[in-house]
Amino acid sequence: MFTIDDLADRLGGYLPQDEIQQVKRAFYYAEQAHDGQRRRSGEPYVTHPLAVSNILANMHMDHQSLMAAMLHDVIEDTGVTKEALAAQFGEAVAELVDGVSKLTQITFEDKAVAQAENFQKMVMAMSQDIRVIIVKLADRLHNMRTLGALRPDKKRRIARETLEIYARIAGRLGINTIRVELEDLSFQALYPMRAERIKRAVSKARGNRRTMIRQVQNSLQNCLDDDGLPGTVVGRQKHLLSIYRKMRDQRKSFAEIMDVFGFRIITDDVDTCYRILGAVHNLYKPVPGRFKDYIAIPKANGYQSLHTTLFGANGMPIEVQIRTREMEAMANNGIAAHWLYKAGQTERPIAAGSHARAREWVRGLLEMQRHAGNPLEFIEHVKNDLFPDDIYVFTPKGDIMELPQGATAVDFAYMVHTDIGNSCIACRIDRHLAPLSSRLESGQTLEIITAPGARPNLAWLNFVVTAKARSAIRHALKNQQRTESIQLGRRLLNKALADFETSLEELPEMRLPAVLDDLEIRSVDDLLESIGMGTRMAYAIARQLAEAPAGLEASRPSAGDGSSAAPVLISGTEGMVLSFARCCHPLPGDPIIGHLSVGKGIVVHRVDCRNLDDFKRDDPDKLFTLEWAQDISGDFPVGLRIEMETRRGLVAELAGLVTDADANIERIGIEERDARLSIVNLTLAVRDRVHLASIIKRIRHQPHVGRISRIRN
Repeated sequence: MFTIDDLADRLGGYLPQDEIQQVKRAFYYAEQAHDGQRRRSGEPYVTHPLAVSNILANMHMDHQSLMAAMLHDVIEDTGVTKEALAAQFGEAVAELVDGVSKLTQITFEDKAVAQAENFQKMVMAMSQDIRVIIVKLADRLHNMRTLGALRPDKKRRIARETLEIYARIAGRLGINTIRVELEDLSFQALYPMRAERIKRAVSKARGNRRTMIRQVQNSLQNCLDDDGLPGTVVGRQKHLLSIYRKMRDQRKSFAEIMDVFGFRIITDDVDTCYRILGAVHNLYKPVPGRFKDYIAIPKANGYQSLHTTLFGANGMPIEVQIRTREMEAMANNGIAAHWLYKAGQTERPIAAGSHARAREWVRGLLEMQRHAGNPLEFIEHVKNDLFPDDIYVFTPKGDIMELPQGATAVDFAYMVHTDIGNSCIACRIDRHLAPLSSRLESGQTLEIITAPGARPNLAWLNFVVTAKARSAIRHALKNQQRTESIQLGRRLLNKALADFETSLEELPEMRLPAVLDDLEIRSVDDLLESIGMGTRMAYAIARQLAEAPAGLEASRPSAGDGSSAAPVLISGTEGMVLSFARCCHPLPGDPIIGHLSVGKGIVVHRVDCRNLDDFKRDDPDKLFTLEWAQDISGDFPVGLRIEMETRRGLVAELAGLVTDADANIERIGIEERDARLSIVNLTLAVRDRVHLASIIKRIRHQPHVGRISRIRN
């Protein structure tokens, strides 16, 4: 069994003696705190924090991280407080332990919510000290190594969470050694039979190909030696989940995947990397289009290397990665290499840039957390943000921006700044105007065009892929909807108060707070928002505010009853709290009526809409008279039904007539009644009834047109 003395011997290779003594003191403290506690496997509980510390020691982490690993379950599983830890081991260690600890004081109805809340807390701690996530990853790795004692359903749940969140975070931070092991352990827990079969097949295939691998390795090494290039050639093994994903996604057989041989060449400096690339391209022919330069443009997690694929003997593909020793340390340990440098194990800060990138990523997580509506929404954003494949595009000034595969111009705009994303209206890709929904490709130069009054569009959520863009759009739309709901609610409430010969401004000073207390509403804006969104009735609130007797409600003017109550004016610019019914397509100039729909605000119908009969019967209090404002502008959809002779070029003829009348066709459908007569259903975008009448007049004057009518519900 691994002991604290074994760990101390390992730490002696890179930590001073006084720091090793502090780590040992943390172990003895944890041993005493966990006294009597055992793991599911029956081992003393302290073996777990000791194993976690050993994982961090392999990564050459600093002594405070190792102490936090020793103590990471003390707050959760024993009576020791954060303050007691701070008094014993210092504030930094106590904060690390608190960041890694799970939430236990709050009881959640849903396990998923508990996990999401836990992750949110960890993100907050990461923003203070990035070492929190490294300790957490080591903790999760040891838990995955010891999953055997758990129930099958619990194994699968933990494995899925590890695969979706923690393995991806390890990849995002460049800690490849932990990522690969987490992925393989998760794969074995989720699909034990598949993992076992692939493991046996890999073992057999490597045995059969050992001679061929040695030949290729020797030829590469001899090539370097002949050219006087310093470098070591090592074989590169594919891990289980990588093989499984390639078989599944690329629909390849196991033999096809294993026929590709992987090698890594590790050398001294960047200049030698490129010279080695030229040497191996002289030895074997390169496969066109399979060269990637991650040294010039590193991956988002700081990974650097040259990747090339070669045609070996008999056409056998050979994948070669060429990198320096510092890049190798960075690829394996990622951000943890930052502390390797601080401990004096390397000559220069190989991970300084990685540390800055990691902090930038955590800042992005914090911004997403502020915008997310709830913990579950936040955790989904995080999953979406952890894409393995990136593209690289340029700003007009030549700066490089990293985005996930499939990102659009809107994603780019939000990556530059949230305010740019919220106000963007168009973009130029390589100096040519393009739609905001355009999918970006590596190497493109992007310029975003903004306008001061522009706002995010709900349709953007259908094509953005980055979590930052998605959360920022939702946040902006929520704020926009709330602002518009408050404005509409104020208009509706003042209109209702006018029936009691008062207004919000004229109410007695203490009347409004008293009603808010009765309704258990925190603020006037919350009350107005609920009215605007249709969850509370303006007339009922008005009667309560005016302290009118209940009998007065009977005298309320009803929509459409011919009363002289002033109608609500609408201009079409009310935004998200006003929509036009698709059943009857009202146009400016049509007599209209409003229905207050819960969650939607006002839905505008024509007064002769058949659906109003149901509303008048079921919800008469939610109907009220509307009128169009004088300065209304914009395009409104309307449906036309046209009977005309069947003839060649019928659609083109109609399109030309509509275009000449300065209107747009949104939808067109043709149904043939018989061989001579066709019925065309058009959906047009027009300005008002006068505009529609001019279009109908143009169409009716055509000799082949019979009846033409507006489609009514």
